[in-house]
Amino acid sequence: MAFVASDEALLYVRELGEGTPVIVVHGGPDFDHEYFLPELDGLADGLRLVYYDQRGRGRSFQQDRRTDVTIESEVADLDVVRRTIGGERVAVLGHSWGVVVALEYALRHPAALSHLILMNSAPVSSADAAHLRNELARRRTAEETRTMGQLLASPELRAGAIEADAAYYRIHFRGALHRDEVLPDLIGRLRVAFSPAGIVRATEIEHALYEQTWSSSGYDLTPHLRALSIPTLVIHGTSDIVPLSIAEHIASSMPDAELVVLADCGHFAFIDQPDEIRRLVMHFLRPRH
Repeated sequence: MAFVASDEALLYVRELGEGTPVIVVHGGPDFDHEYFLPELDGLADGLRLVYYDQRGRGRSFQQDRRTDVTIESEVADLDVVRRTIGGERVAVLGHSWGVVVALEYALRHPAALSHLILMNSAPVSSADAAHLRNELARRRTAEETRTMGQLLASPELRAGAIEADAAYYRIHFRGALHRDEVLPDLIGRLRVAFSPAGIVRATEIEHALYEQTWSSSGYDLTPHLRALSIPTLVIHGTSDIVPLSIAEHIASSMPDAELVVLADCGHFAFIDQPDEIRRLVMHFLRPRH
C-alpha cells in the first residue's frame, strides 16, 4: 500500500498477489476501490492485482490538494499507476464507470495493454447514457423517485452526510444485486474511506466527468473502438440494472471482444458470481499459443 504522485495529486495504490499485472479501475465515478473487497481479492491467487483510488476519491482525496479532475487526468493517472508498477503492458479491469475510463485509456495507450476486462459496463455514449437513465427511472416507484429528489435537495446530502448518502444509494442500487439481502453490505462498502468533505468532493468530480462525457452531445466511443485489437472480455449480468444492449454495443464494436452474460447476476458480478468471475478472468488471461 502506497501513495503515488501524479502531477499535484496523490493516488492511493494497493497491490497484492503475483503474476500477470491487472490494474482495477473502480466505478462511481464517486466511489473508490473498497467496494470490490473482499470478493475481487480472490483474483490475487494467481494474478498481481493492483487497485487504486481515482484522483480526489477515497484515500486519494487530500483536502489540501484540490486539483481539477477531467477525463484527461483520469487517463494520465491510470498511466502513472501502470508505469509505477513497472508494467510495460498490463491488463486493465474496469467495472461500471471504470469501463469508460478503461476504454478512454485504451484509445490513447493501446500498446500499454495486454488485455481488457470490462465488467458490468456503463454506457460509453451519450445516447446509451440516456437509455440507462430512462431504464433506471422506469424501475423506480413514484415514492422512490420522490425520496431521491428530496435527498438530493437536502442540506444533509449537500454537506456529505454519510447517512443521507447511504439512503440515496440504497434506492439507487435497489435490484442491482441478485440477492437483495446483500445490499446493506454493499452500501456499507461505498464510503469506508470517505469523510463528509470527501463525499462532497467526489460528487463534484462525478458531475464534472458526466459533463465531459454522458452529458456532452455526441459523446460516443463506439466508432473508435473498432481500431482496438486488444483481447477484451465483456462481462454482464442477466439482471444488471444497466441494459444488456449497452454491453452488446461495446462488444460488437471491438474486433477481439467476447461477451459473456451471467445468469443470476446483477451489476456487481464479483459479488453475485465470485467463483465464476475468477474462472473467467483466469481463463481469459492464460497465455495464448
